[in-house]
Amino acid sequence: MKNNEVDILIVAAGPAGLAAAVSAASAGAKVKVFEKMKTTGGTANMAMGPFGVESRVQKNQIEPLTKKMVFEIFMDYSHWHTDSRLVKAYVDKSGDTINWLEDLGVEWYGAVRHFPDSQATWHLPKLSNGTFGHGSGAVIMKALKDKADELGVEFFLETPVKKLITENGAVVGLQAVTADGEEIEERGKAVIIATGGFGSNPQMVFEETGYKLFETLYSFMIPGIDGDGIRMAREIGAAKDNVNMEMCIAFTKVMEYETIDAVCRQPNLLVNLDGNRFFNEYQLCNTTYAGNAITRQRGSAAYVIFDESSKRYYEKYGYDFRALDVTPSNMDNFDAEVERYTEEINGNDFIVVDSIEELAEKTGIDFENLCYTIDEYNKYCDSYDKLYHKDPKYMRPIRKGKIYAGKIIPIAFGSLGGIKINEYCEAINANENIIPGLYAAGSDANSLNRDSYTFVLPGNSMGFAINSGRIAGESAADYVEYLKEQ
Repeated sequence: MKNNEVDILIVAAGPAGLAAAVSAASAGAKVKVFEKMKTTGGTANMAMGPFGVESRVQKNQIEPLTKKMVFEIFMDYSHWHTDSRLVKAYVDKSGDTINWLEDLGVEWYGAVRHFPDSQATWHLPKLSNGTFGHGSGAVIMKALKDKADELGVEFFLETPVKKLITENGAVVGLQAVTADGEEIEERGKAVIIATGGFGSNPQMVFEETGYKLFETLYSFMIPGIDGDGIRMAREIGAAKDNVNMEMCIAFTKVMEYETIDAVCRQPNLLVNLDGNRFFNEYQLCNTTYAGNAITRQRGSAAYVIFDESSKRYYEKYGYDFRALDVTPSNMDNFDAEVERYTEEINGNDFIVVDSIEELAEKTGIDFENLCYTIDEYNKYCDSYDKLYHKDPKYMRPIRKGKIYAGKIIPIAFGSLGGIKINEYCEAINANENIIPGLYAAGSDANSLNRDSYTFVLPGNSMGFAINSGRIAGESAADYVEYLKEQ
């Protein structure tokens, strides 16, 4: 199958691909989108909301953040190891993108922080019941898909792209395989890659970042996120930029025991398998920092430890911190989950014991070190944390009644970066030259994070996907018009 009438071909129909399709089609381009899965929206269907600054939502909330402030936070956070012009383009676009989505029918719950030291950049769409939660991102994906359909964008599902076609150094098409196994070739004037990164490809994760999935780092293993777009772009000379994983933490059985997970995120005593503290537990709410720290520990694991008095405190007063993407807002289901865990699994991921000796025996934590650490920590609770200077109000001793311990592991939502782009989302080769006709967006090209995800500005993964998708779609449409004028 060949078609020389198409202007722009888009590889994948996730948040970046859908945003690119709507932007390009709105500019008058004829667009086709090729998606390897059965549905559109990608990982954003499970996500919550995008980053934005100076949006109408924030202005209505009297939120004082400005583009200048956020740009400086980004660049300070990365120590200027990122492309400042790309960061600037993203930040400057972001507020308008929130407004653009609102104009497409998305209603917003508000712009919020993820944890106390973060900024209110996370824009959460309303679900049909007027609240928000996991899956709020699907509201945005539906709005984009509906608009793309209205603009005449053609979608080809279960049609993975295998290769890019080049002529005279420019990208002019792609090769794909249909659900029936038919090999097809589609020609166009530009191609936008937006395949979502490589977070579910263990070999690529190791080659790109050095992490070993399910040994030093865990993953949600979302189907289809295999690095296809990065591979294809590099095959024709695209350069590599900053690459990392979007780090977070969770209780090992987070999906089945959400209340236990919520409690294990509180700033209580945290030790590694050697029985030592290694982190200011206040920072557990910044899951990027916590994930970074835990990956440095033996076994890439740590245990949060608290006693009966802390449990009762949370039952009476609520959590110290509650992340909005952690469902339970109280301890109502805690005892039931502990009982169910004991009956169904009874492993060492979460334990309830009567003594430190039993705690060490069941978890494998070094007993002597653990005794020393708990004794020292208890003394600090009575005076001051001389090791990490943790706020005294979060210093709760391990002294009374049952002792609880939950295993925390580092988990990656996905990968970040892989294809080097400029502020127009044009792909760049090793000689710093533009590859004509090739654009990249979303996680495939999210090089904004040098060594750590910029979690202090929450919503960045989806935010960069949608904004870079818009930029890529607009830039590709301009490129097509340029070619037609020649």
